Amino acid sequence: MVNIYHLNINKKQIKNAKLAIIPGDPARVPKIALALDRNSVELAFNREYRTYLSKVGNAYILTTSTGIGGPSATIAIEELAYLGVEKFLRVGTTGSIQKGLKVGDIVITTAAVRLDGASAHYAPLEYPAVADFYITRVLVDTAEKLKLNFKVGITASSDTFYPGQERYDSFSGYVIRRFQGSMKEWQKLNVLNYEMESSAVFTICSALGLKAGCVAGVVVNRTDAERIDHFVVSRCEENTINLVKESVTKILAL
Repeated sequence: MVNIYHLNINKKQIKNAKLAIIPGDPARVPKIALALDRNSVELAFNREYRTYLSKVGNAYILTTSTGIGGPSATIAIEELAYLGVEKFLRVGTTGSIQKGLKVGDIVITTAAVRLDGASAHYAPLEYPAVADFYITRVLVDTAEKLKLNFKVGITASSDTFYPGQERYDSFSGYVIRRFQGSMKEWQKLNVLNYEMESSAVFTICSALGLKAGCVAGVVVNRTDAERIDHFVVSRCEENTINLVKESVTKILAL
């Protein structure tokens, strides 16, 4: 059986898996997969795409990294959907832009501001980037059960880490006029955070009749600081992975 081009896996290998957990970072894949099933196996690692297969109950689940940003995420979703996957759960890290959302907290995204370019290849900008209601409800219910600190709301999803998120701590220190003052505007409009994949993930999944959710751990609050504290990342990973682990059985049943 021929493997699909970028992910380098095939339909037989995934054992009829219908759910894929999709972090950006390939290093996060085994952490998630082994938390789900200590006997998880690596299927492939090609470019930014690393895939593990886990068994939860009688069902198989994939964990596949997407790399950074919408373009590579859409490739992963396209190819996983081609192989038969129907539900996608993005797990990542994020920067808060609201004072009440602290480092270590979790954001469960309901919808995304489309600051990316990839999603426009699937639907016009008037088309909303929204999470699946039922997956989101499972995530919220589980986060409450686990007594995690979390907020539910809108994410600004940018193709770029520096100018699109109005960061001035870059090589040039310059942000083009379109994005100057944008963070303050998103704050005023009650947007919770910045990340880089959710708008593309939500748009492609809705447009193709698939289901998607998104959960991210806050690694920096930009109302206090711009630089990420890498010691916090492991704590955020632990919280988000625990949330995913406790949610997957219910998501599989949707």
